[in-house]
Amino acid sequence: MTKSAPSFLSQKLHAVTRAVQGGWAVFRDKGPSQFQFWLIALVIGIAAGLAALLFRKGITALQALAYGTADMGHVHSLAETLPWYWVLVVPVLGGLAVGLILHHFTPDARVRSVADVIEGAAINEGRVEGRAGMASVAASLITLGTGGSSGREGPVVHLASLISSWVSDRINAGGIAGRDLLGCAVAAAVSASFNAPIAGALFALEVVLRHFAVRAFAPIVIASVAGTVINRLEFGDITEFTLPEASVLAFYIELPAFLILGLLSGVVATILMHSMFFAEDMASYVQVRIRLPRWLRPALAGLLLGAIAIAFPHIIGVGYETTSAALTGQLVLHEAIVYAVVKTVAVAITIGGRMGGGVFSPSLMIGALTGLAFGYIATAAFPEVSGAPTLYALAGMGAVAAAVLGAPISTTLIVFELTGDWQTGLAVMVAVSMSTVLGSRLVKRSFFLSQLERRGTRVAAGPHAYLLSMFRVSGVMRPPDDARAAPEARCWELVDEGIYVDANATLEAVMPIFDRAGVPFVPVVTLHGEKRPPELRGAVFHVDALRAYNRALAAISEEEHS
Repeated sequence: MTKSAPSFLSQKLHAVTRAVQGGWAVFRDKGPSQFQFWLIALVIGIAAGLAALLFRKGITALQALAYGTADMGHVHSLAETLPWYWVLVVPVLGGLAVGLILHHFTPDARVRSVADVIEGAAINEGRVEGRAGMASVAASLITLGTGGSSGREGPVVHLASLISSWVSDRINAGGIAGRDLLGCAVAAAVSASFNAPIAGALFALEVVLRHFAVRAFAPIVIASVAGTVINRLEFGDITEFTLPEASVLAFYIELPAFLILGLLSGVVATILMHSMFFAEDMASYVQVRIRLPRWLRPALAGLLLGAIAIAFPHIIGVGYETTSAALTGQLVLHEAIVYAVVKTVAVAITIGGRMGGGVFSPSLMIGALTGLAFGYIATAAFPEVSGAPTLYALAGMGAVAAAVLGAPISTTLIVFELTGDWQTGLAVMVAVSMSTVLGSRLVKRSFFLSQLERRGTRVAAGPHAYLLSMFRVSGVMRPPDDARAAPEARCWELVDEGIYVDANATLEAVMPIFDRAGVPFVPVVTLHGEKRPPELRGAVFHVDALRAYNRALAAISEEEHS
């Protein structure tokens, strides 16, 4: 009895199944095609937007529990009505929780931030730490909900980067694809946080990826739009700050004042950044000197913040209420100056105390206060040729933030999108350009890149400076059993002369040895302590090191010009 042939429908169904299975194998092993990549960008944009929304909701819920209001725009007004001891103790409890989380879930009790995302994009193929990253997000949420004086954009960016890292691992995304997905997640997170789709996309390109490759633009825009849609479905098409009246620029004769404001904003931004670095160094010194457990460091910072907040509740949280008051001219001159100084101190304590949070929102507040104070003085000195002082507050807000972030383009746009005021673009652009030029000369281009520089990661100088740190000598060396291995006797001679490198070192450590010793290869050894001789692992040749470096430079150049 002959076996009946399979039906036409079953044949087609079997063919489709095999095609899907084969497509998934290619997708998993070789990465997605361009169209598939855009679909993934859309999914990541939605996921990052939802994550940013949930993070914001988490802050407001915790803030409502701590201070009795879920409105971030009125938290300091309600804090003024609370008993002083409550204002004092809430940041302490928050700092204690933060310290315990970081102590148990991170190796160094340090909050991960935008700087770590930039590092992940530069040298880790678009990946960031998972366990430490989640702990940092939780720590920042608690900090912002319990009175920490920082912003929410840093932890939101890192939360989004965790999502893209997970996706990149699942689909086996290479360096370029992994970085582009990271950019998609960051763009969506910023857009969802601030209802700023244009600035979100440009922030990812300008700050995180640090190039404007055409290849990355389309998926990043798709993700940014998706994040914005998530925000608008929840909050509507509204801006973070409302300006009561249109600002008027008094013809072009007023522009020199904005040049001066830009320079002043660059100085203020530099003071803010150096104050955070000083607080970090001082807190680390005190921690070692008095043998303070690392989990108590954020609690001590919370105690200092609570003490300041008793007299100045304006420092609590992201500071949107005070920023809005500055933009609408509801503060007088001495209030603007005092609040700017106190906020700078509070931000330094928060970041130096390792409580978590970002620096963008605080820089907006300090910039708006700086601009308002300058505006009062400028308009009083030249009333016949001056516009409103609030125009200077708007320009100062963008100028200080741009210098801190090292992102003049995206910061200018985000100021417009946060306020909805596109008529004063000339004044804001002038102030932003001057502040960014000055600020980049006084620090390593931005706060984030300066953070990396302090850790020994030279991202600010460009790929030619940090690419060498991506390669371990153990991956480039020729082992002793290689057909082209270095002569063992000569290797030991060099070791006796002190010319060798540890197997765990990178090419960044070995290249200066080549220049100094003038040898064609450097022995690679493993050290076992003073009482045991080193173990010869092989040798790294100068030509191999240069070949690896050149390949990496070519890949970076191809990515940036794709």
